[in-house]
Amino acid sequence: MKLVTRGDREIVITREFNAPRDLLFRAMNEPSLVRQWLLGPPGWTMPVCEVDLKVGGKYRYVWRNADGAEMGMGGVFREIRPPERIVCTQLFDEDWTGGEAAGTIVLTEKDGKTTMTNTVRYSSPEARTAVLKTPMESGMAMGYDRLDGLLKSLT
Repeated sequence: MKLVTRGDREIVITREFNAPRDLLFRAMNEPSLVRQWLLGPPGWTMPVCEVDLKVGGKYRYVWRNADGAEMGMGGVFREIRPPERIVCTQLFDEDWTGGEAAGTIVLTEKDGKTTMTNTVRYSSPEARTAVLKTPMESGMAMGYDRLDGLLKSLT
C-alpha cells in the first residue's frame, strides 16, 4: 500500500490486488464480504455493515473493539460505475475530522491484477492533518492485507 498527500486536502492510497476488478468491486461493497476485511487492528469486529449501492443510497459501518467501544461512520453514494468507480461522502459519528469528506475509489485492471486508487478529499487542510496523525495508515494496510487474503479465497 502506498499513501501520499496531494494538494492541501487530499490523501491518495494506492494498492494492487492479484484479482480481477469485478471481484474486488464485489468484495468492497457486499456486506458479507466487507465484514471480513474492513476491520483495522486485531480485536475489532463490524456488527453493523449496511450498503445500499445506488446513487443516493447510503452506507453505514460500526466497528466494535474487545472492550465494547464503538466507532461508526457512514455516507451517501454520489456516483457508481461498476466495476470501475465509486464516489461517496464519508462522515464519522464523532466528527473528529472537521466535517464530511469525499472519497473516490477507482479500480483499474491489467493482466488480471487490479490497482485500487482511493482518494479522500477532506473538508480542510487541518482535517487532513488530523487524520494523518492517527493510525489510519496502518489500520488501512491491515484491512487491505485481509482483503487480499479474502480475494485469494474467492478465486
